[in-house]
Formats: sequence, structure tokens, C-alpha cells
Amino acid sequence: MGKIRVHEFVSLDGSYEDPSFTFDFGWTDAMFERMGAVTGSSDAILLGKNTFEGFAPAWKDRTPEDDPGAPFFNDSTKYVVSSTLQNPEDQWQNSTVIGGYDATKIRELKGKHQGIYISGSGTLVRALLADGLVDELHLLTYPVVLGTGARLFPDGTDPLTLSLVESTTYDNGVVHLVYGPKAD
Repeated sequence: MGKIRVHEFVSLDGSYEDPSFTFDFGWTDAMFERMGAVTGSSDAILLGKNTFEGFAPAWKDRTPEDDPGAPFFNDSTKYVVSSTLQNPEDQWQNSTVIGGYDATKIRELKGKHQGIYISGSGTLVRALLADGLVDELHLLTYPVVLGTGARLFPDGTDPLTLSLVESTTYDNGVVHLVYGPKAD
């Protein structure tokens, strides 16, 4: 069964809504290498509607010369969790809607793929975590407090205990935390 790997950019105060706060920090070679390994071990992308609608115009015309991640994002099968989105393939190639959130459907997708990558999509990620479907939660934590913006885990989120699998500090001050399901 494939793994679901979630990747999020977060500020120290937990904001993830608008990743433009990451721009001043750039990407180190080690960050490129590690995130390339995360996407390289996935053959599908799962997104919520809002993230899909942001990613589609940002990625659909990018080439490998623009960004080395372009082939992964453009060529991979993309699934969108939405009960309202129509014709996603018109917005971004290889995209299909799977309907509203359904843990059973997501488990079926895990069985069909070697790995599924998710970025953003906070509502979806929280549901997947609650249902025990996230295998790796990759938080790229930036040394900045924004004081505003949607938080990945807002007030009222059900308690959840995870296990730290790995931590790496990059030269630009970004800390990459990888969490997995709680160890028994």
C-alpha cells in the first residue's frame, strides 16, 4: 500500500495559508534534494479544491527549465477532493474530482499508488490525520511569526499525538520536521 506524504510550509505561529512568507528564505540545495525525494516517491497528488485552484494556474505552464518540480506536478495523476468542482481536467492536465471527503475512497487510492503527495489543503489534511491516513507529515517550519493567516491546526482541532521521525535544520534557518503516526 502506498504512503500519503503531506508537505506544508508553516510559520512559527502555525500559519500556512499564504506561502509567500517563505520567499525571503530561498531554498537550499539540501531542501531541494529532500523535497525532491518526497515527490519522487509519489506517483499521485491529492488536493483540496482551494489548493487545486491555486496550484493549477501556478503549475500548468511551468517547464523543467522554470522549476525542476514541474514534471512531477504536471505529469502526475491529480485527485481533487471536492463536491462542487467541475471539469478539473480543463484547468490542469491529469486531474479528476473524486467527490467530497471519503476516507474509504482515500484508502482505495493508497492501494493504487506507490505514494500520494499532498501540499496545502488544510481541511483535507486535518481529516486525513484524524482518520489515521497520513503516513508522513513534512512541516517546513520557517523562523518567522506572522500573527495572521489561517493556521494548519486552528483552535478547536481535535487533539492528535504524532511521533517525530526526523528533523533537519537547513542553512537558511528553516527546520524540516517529519512526523508519523503515534508509535505504539
